[in-house]
Amino acid sequence: MNDSTTAPAAAPDVPPNPNGAATAGKDAPPAKPLTFARKTWVYSLGQSLCRLFGVILFDLRASGIENVPKEGGVLIVANHQSFLDPAMLGAKVKRPMSFLAKSELFTNKIFGGMIRAVNAFPVRQGEGDVGAVRETIKRLQEGHILVMFPEGGRCEDGEIAPLQTGVGLIVRRAGPTVKVVPAAVEGAFKAWPRGQRFPRCSKVRIKYGKPMDLCHLKAAEIRGVIDTEIRKLFAELRQDWKK
Repeated sequence: MNDSTTAPAAAPDVPPNPNGAATAGKDAPPAKPLTFARKTWVYSLGQSLCRLFGVILFDLRASGIENVPKEGGVLIVANHQSFLDPAMLGAKVKRPMSFLAKSELFTNKIFGGMIRAVNAFPVRQGEGDVGAVRETIKRLQEGHILVMFPEGGRCEDGEIAPLQTGVGLIVRRAGPTVKVVPAAVEGAFKAWPRGQRFPRCSKVRIKYGKPMDLCHLKAAEIRGVIDTEIRKLFAELRQDWKK
């Protein structure tokens, strides 16, 4: 697979975190949301360049940014159209984001160091990567924003593929302090589809939905809710596209 960022196909068994809902006592005080707000100079520079070139080359517009919580752990779940998606999703959100990236991208020390500097960490595709799941849950509970593409890879035709099971398990294990924000990307497939070496100028639109508390649901129900919300936002973007 050639996908830049992805979700584990299925989250393997990971012992619940002591701070999570599974082990919290009935009389325990509610956990205060943590916020990971530090930006490296590499992240700040990269975000500025992505915002600049996003507007110039792709007429980038993002709506619903106010739905992204200003504090606490946030899992942004979006459809995956192209290599542009992570950069476009992070370009206009003030808080820094973390990203999962396929492990092969880290084999080159220079490039691997660069993407680590923008909060990326590796995941092995096509298998249950316990380390990546632990790191995902850890960052969410520490107050990061983390972007996940629950389809597991870039789409083949610009449409939304079925979501994989891992996202529901991760949401459950991350606990009640973590909010889930659905998002939709449209136009990135036309700008940079599979098999095309370089992107071309084409408008890209992003839409963020309302934050949701889903950890009390079963994993399959979580996946269903996320799938419904992403498709709803995607349909709204396509409707706006025609205006």
